Amino acid sequence: MRNLDNVSRLMEKCGIPGRDAYDLPTSPKRFPDGAWYRMEISGVERPQVLEALIDEAQKRHMPIHRLISVVMGATLLDDAELRDFAQMAAEAHMEVILTPGPRSAWDVGRQLVTPEGAFSGLRFRGSDQLRAVIADIMRAIEIGFRGFLCIDEGLLWLLQQMKRNGDIPEDVVFKVSIYAGHASAAGGRLLQELGAGTFNPIGDLSLPQLASIRQAVDIPLDLHIYLTESFGGFNRFYEAPEMVRVCAPCYFKMEPGPACAAGPGALYKPYVSPDMLAWWAREKVKYCQIIHEIIQANFPEGTMSALGAADLAIPRP
Repeated sequence: MRNLDNVSRLMEKCGIPGRDAYDLPTSPKRFPDGAWYRMEISGVERPQVLEALIDEAQKRHMPIHRLISVVMGATLLDDAELRDFAQMAAEAHMEVILTPGPRSAWDVGRQLVTPEGAFSGLRFRGSDQLRAVIADIMRAIEIGFRGFLCIDEGLLWLLQQMKRNGDIPEDVVFKVSIYAGHASAAGGRLLQELGAGTFNPIGDLSLPQLASIRQAVDIPLDLHIYLTESFGGFNRFYEAPEMVRVCAPCYFKMEPGPACAAGPGALYKPYVSPDMLAWWAREKVKYCQIIHEIIQANFPEGTMSALGAADLAIPRP
């Protein structure tokens, strides 16, 4: 049983590719509107940042489909700010994936920040933390949000059970974060079966590795095309045409800068200037335009969704 080809056959019996897809096959899968790709911008932390992003997108005639928002935690925005955010996004026909607040990094435990403890990942600690984060989600649902970021498979399973029980609206979607750390077809299949509507594999996978995930998973893949220095600082703009071809349907995720939520220079903190984040939002829209132009110059058959596609989790304020 130690023969690698035999193991590949056993994996394939379970619906998981036995090898990475070195032949880079063209994905036959698409978004419901028939498009191959969409654009996603992270770190839209406050209403004034969203206002700048919408203004820049309209100036550039560049559709931005999804916003990963309030990464610092929706708990830190008051209800009026969240209502303004939901209303602006709805009027702009943009999907919002809100990041709910209390999570393990806010807790009293310090294992997560130790060299060994970091390998345990970002997971919720105990039922009290689950209760708190679900309360934050329920608050945002009442305000009108319909998309939420999830970093914990246990929370994802529980939220899906609550949807089945009718306690969470059926149109609410859950996106699994890069912080969940999934990097294989088996991990993607697990998340899909647990109820994820879309998921973010780790950012530095090769094209054959991404292609193997696509073969086993039907939900959209959220692909970091530009990622903060804290994650490696890579720029994959010129890989975008091949990413579209082998990974469709996919979102291109724009997240440049020094750091996301941890360490020096972290952008998604409540004390970071909204004016600086608004400038970053405009830059990210420009980068999305550049990526779109590279794709159209090299793989024009790969179409991008129009603004406000019907399946987007646009807020309903």
